[in-house]
Amino acid sequence: MEGYRLPDREFEVRWQKVQEGVRAKGLDLLLAHSDEADFANVRYLSDYWPIFESAGVIVPAEGEPALLIGPESETFARDRSRIKKIYKLVEYRESAEPDYPDIKVDTFSSIFPEMMPGKKVKKIGLAGYQIFPLPVYESLKAAAPEAEIIKSDELIVNLRIIKSPAELEMLQEAFRISEKALEETLREIKPEMTELEVVGIIEKELYANGAEYEGHPQYVLSGKNSTHAIGRPNYQRLEKGALIQLNIGARVAGYSASVGRPVCIGKMSREMRRLVQAGLDLHLKTMEWMAPGVIAKDVVQKFNDYATKLGVNQNLLYGPCHGLGMMEVERPWMESHSDYPLQEKMTFQVDTFLYNPDFGLRWEDGVCITKDGVRPFSNQLQKIIEI
Repeated sequence: MEGYRLPDREFEVRWQKVQEGVRAKGLDLLLAHSDEADFANVRYLSDYWPIFESAGVIVPAEGEPALLIGPESETFARDRSRIKKIYKLVEYRESAEPDYPDIKVDTFSSIFPEMMPGKKVKKIGLAGYQIFPLPVYESLKAAAPEAEIIKSDELIVNLRIIKSPAELEMLQEAFRISEKALEETLREIKPEMTELEVVGIIEKELYANGAEYEGHPQYVLSGKNSTHAIGRPNYQRLEKGALIQLNIGARVAGYSASVGRPVCIGKMSREMRRLVQAGLDLHLKTMEWMAPGVIAKDVVQKFNDYATKLGVNQNLLYGPCHGLGMMEVERPWMESHSDYPLQEKMTFQVDTFLYNPDFGLRWEDGVCITKDGVRPFSNQLQKIIEI
């Protein structure tokens, strides 16, 4: 298998659009940040994503962008990055803080004059503000002590919200692989396996079918563990009659999927079946309410009203959707105060999570907003699953 790759032109268009935003906001440059866990900003602009170290991309108001990496990553970055101008900075090193006395590194003080010859840096936009590290921030302030530093995530977020045809193709492939892994997992899962053994089955299938990485840590959460909206599998063994929450996600060319299904080995109890079915009904209804021009908070209101009608409003944690793209969870969120209209080529995870003191369940599928409603990326096994 040759794998998946976005065309160079995709990145060139992104640089141009971000640069237009930099100028419109009156910035001298945008510095986008990523780390290994939240890789999306840097990968969106360069196709490079860091391992152990962190990374950044500078997009100046005029001229070419530059990729900023740690001291160990030069050969990887040059082989991987669509951005050709690359600088090594010690501030992007791994957290163990090696000194690298024999590696020549750059500084912001040397980079800025090269990227903006004859100009003084007065306004710097930051993207990745929530995860921006103090060492990089302090170096920025040292290199441009009088510069105003402005939170500017929207310059990239607003572009990432609307997907190109190439991005939609990568997402579709990620969901195809995730569904194949789900299918095989349901064939192989057995009582007395540990949650982590099932993760092994999932990961084998993801990589065997073309994933470049996991879209997120795989969820195999059984019994009481299934009440964890965010959790990690452990050595707990699967039991007959206990609910098992599966969330399976592949990553393809930087785009991440997740398919969530509640599963029971054997027959569900009456209460379990009631909640699982109510969750599925809510899940499918949510997709019916989504269309271009619909205000996001109106979907949330319908979701909450329907949960009340089904008698499960007390079992909700949140809902009903979050953005989908490079990260399996990204902006925009769909919450009770979300006043933005849905638009064509927006992508969401419809994420329906219910729980009680004994178990939790999640139905999760990706969708793309179309002119008529939504197109699902995944719709396999949207039914009660007893094996």
